[in-house]
Amino acid sequence: MGYTASVRYDIKDRKLAKEGAQLIEWAARDMPVLLKIRERFRKEKPLKGKRVGACLHVTVETANLMVTLKEGGASVALCASNPLSSQDEAAAGLVEHGIPVFAISGEDRKTFFKHIEAVIATKPDITMDDGADLVSTIHKNHPKLLSQMIGSTEETTTGVIRLRAMQRDGALKIPVVAVNDAKTKNLFDNRYGTGQSTLEAIIRATDMLVAGRTFVIAGYGWCGKGLAMRSRGMGANVIITEVDAVKALEAAMDGFRVLTMEEAAPFGDLFCTVTGNINVIRGEHFKKMKDGAFVCNAGHFDVEVSLKDLEKLGGKPKRIRENVDEYRIGNKKVYLLSEGRLVNLAAAEGHPASVMDMSFSTQALAVEWLVRQGDTLTSGVYDVSDEIEETVASLKLASMGIEIDKLSPEQKKYLSSWQEGT
Repeated sequence: MGYTASVRYDIKDRKLAKEGAQLIEWAARDMPVLLKIRERFRKEKPLKGKRVGACLHVTVETANLMVTLKEGGASVALCASNPLSSQDEAAAGLVEHGIPVFAISGEDRKTFFKHIEAVIATKPDITMDDGADLVSTIHKNHPKLLSQMIGSTEETTTGVIRLRAMQRDGALKIPVVAVNDAKTKNLFDNRYGTGQSTLEAIIRATDMLVAGRTFVIAGYGWCGKGLAMRSRGMGANVIITEVDAVKALEAAMDGFRVLTMEEAAPFGDLFCTVTGNINVIRGEHFKKMKDGAFVCNAGHFDVEVSLKDLEKLGGKPKRIRENVDEYRIGNKKVYLLSEGRLVNLAAAEGHPASVMDMSFSTQALAVEWLVRQGDTLTSGVYDVSDEIEETVASLKLASMGIEIDKLSPEQKKYLSSWQEGT
């Protein structure tokens, strides 16, 4: 498909479109569930006439989601949810598909929000977020748009936390589907995707041998569990820090050492935050770290590692290699990866396509669900329906050639009865 004059966009280089198209097609090979949904969308056009504005990581996997929504009849516009996560080739490839994209890898904060405003200017009926920046900006700066909006979807833990806070404060004015909380998302994307892609990013950035290192992981949610599992599998000695007693107990029962960050700071060779909270690693922790410690973040925003404290202690950093900055704290060196931003997308390519297949299939079906519900929903955060969960899981199993048992009538009767017991 050629370029048209009507396509508005702001990307690095249109000449990357051919390479982007190849990479988008390559990713699609490992996204059979989304392709199955795309095939149905193409025939049924369930999103016909709807405008979808998306603020997501601009990757080749996301590109396949955008194409699927367009095949479903939607007008789609996309901007980046993180300044360092965009793949310029993917952006150019989407423009080739006639989809407006506003994303440039490494864009500054001003450009980042200018791109969000560009998507808002399309007056979306439905928004898709990864971190709630798009929907919160609409609430703050464009409240008049809310009355015509059908709803939104949210991809990540940090965004769901923000949206539930908005709901508690009475500030949320539209229905939002918490895609992140779907079993087919957090059990797989967060655990297996983050676990693998974060380690891949660390190794790419540092050329580090993980085996034998002491790896301090802050947070034992699904992302932390996945990272801890993969790190131990590569031979690391893993320490978990937590603020949640149940999660800390789970980590201990899973065989990990559980310490406070203050206790763990002197032992760690490598630190990674995956909490969704602010200032998890602070000045007092940097002071206790050993010479040569590496620090990174796999949470959505660059707030989990206190850059303010690090710069106060270490001054202006020295760029050692791509995605590695050196801070001198007294007579020791501490290395920060990817400026404290989401390391698995800033220093690597994010989650494998086969994992994003489930997450983005859930996204596509959640958008369709919002359209079907129309104006029957009140404002608030909604769980993904059991029907969508079952559809995505069943399609994924079928794509893997796996069959499962079915309940017999007798078994269904037994499970629905209270009369039969011991």
